[in-house]
Amino acid sequence: MKKFVLIVAGGKGLRMGGDLPKQFIPMNGKPVLMHTLETFYQWDEAARLILVLPEEHQSYWKMLCKEIGCGVPHEVVNGGETRFHSVRNGLEFLSERFGVSFGRNENVFVGVHDGVRPFVSKEVITACFEKAQQCGNAIPVMPMIESLRELDGEGSHPVDRSRYIAVQTPQVFSSCLLLKAYKQPYSLLFTDDASVVEAIGEVVHTVEGNRENIKITTPFDLLVANAIFADRCNL
Repeated sequence: MKKFVLIVAGGKGLRMGGDLPKQFIPMNGKPVLMHTLETFYQWDEAARLILVLPEEHQSYWKMLCKEIGCGVPHEVVNGGETRFHSVRNGLEFLSERFGVSFGRNENVFVGVHDGVRPFVSKEVITACFEKAQQCGNAIPVMPMIESLRELDGEGSHPVDRSRYIAVQTPQVFSSCLLLKAYKQPYSLLFTDDASVVEAIGEVVHTVEGNRENIKITTPFDLLVANAIFADRCNL
């Protein structure tokens, strides 16, 4: 199996409340994005890592890599207007650079991962790729632990949380399937890669994620992430 990972990092940092995009916030001596790259490199050094980053952020990233020292081999691709367009740019790069194309490369799989999820476990990454090899795709999910209510015309009403799951990344697909899905025009209904693939009639398969695999988007998330790093340093 040939493995590629598109690490998408297009955040502007608005929900974090600062000028620095969240993927560059320093944690444990390195920007969040560098930790994410290292996680995948430590999982499998043979996997090709593609960082999809807004063009205006790339010079800053190169400076960080030079000053801090990024030992993870990776390529940088221009991000797009939305996540959908960023992933499409990454897929076009795979086609041009590595010859990955629709209708070929049956044993090539592509994972798409949020750049601000540095705590995905190696076991979850492996499970996603193995399930995708069996079924064509796989996404990691976790059961809901909060009580849920649905808004309605009169206020809200409780719903059965056992019928809902929280979605994480990496979301992994056969290259042929993902390339086919991203030939579609953009839709506001596309919330992640799984929704893009479902729009062409595919069934999406799931594996169990890991609770630490949080997406760092708010100041509270940053507190949790720092606590995770502190706990790992004490092990």
